[in-house]
Amino acid sequence: MTYKEEFIEFLVECDALRFGEFKLKSGRIAPYFINTGMFDTGMKIKRLGSYYAKAVKEHFDSDFDGIYGPAYKGIPLCISTSEALFEMGMDKGYVFNRKEAKTYGDKSLVVGMPLTSQSTLILVDDVITSGKAIRESLDILKACDNPKVKGIVISVNRQEKGKTNKNALKEVEEILEIPIFSIVTITEIKEYLHNKEINGKVFLDDYMISKIDAYLKEYGSSQTE
Repeated sequence: MTYKEEFIEFLVECDALRFGEFKLKSGRIAPYFINTGMFDTGMKIKRLGSYYAKAVKEHFDSDFDGIYGPAYKGIPLCISTSEALFEMGMDKGYVFNRKEAKTYGDKSLVVGMPLTSQSTLILVDDVITSGKAIRESLDILKACDNPKVKGIVISVNRQEKGKTNKNALKEVEEILEIPIFSIVTITEIKEYLHNKEINGKVFLDDYMISKIDAYLKEYGSSQTE
């Protein structure tokens, strides 16, 4: 089993990937929903970090200094990813931003590894829609000696259109001029889970596949990344 397949099973086992009917922030009614806030125990966040670390290694090898996570969900992600990288033989730093700057003591906008203009970072987050949170993070980093963000890794690429017919991630990628990678795509999830029994349950039957296909026909992008 590949780490991508393990991750898909992990998502459904933790109830972080659900199928049904969900209203998104965009107003769309989606047949699936991803909530990485469900990784709420030591075991779960440790395993989650290992999948991010494998994706980081796959796309960037070891050519970076640290992992950055935007507050709040990105905080446990950057820490667990850096821990997993250490177990893989790479001792990298981690850093995350404060939601509000302190007015006393250490007034830095970020917590973690020291940053310079020569620092190179990989940004980790759960999912990306408009890219607003990512742009806010980049603005914060610019104020912290402007380290270089070499790339972004998220959990799932929903493969949906953004404001144009392009994949929403591609739109953000082009605006930011930073490559974005996902651990898995919704297509990979569909292909792996279709009529597959996990722990005695089928999460994605023919009916739900048809709902997802209809949703992607309306809102999906043909681009896989």
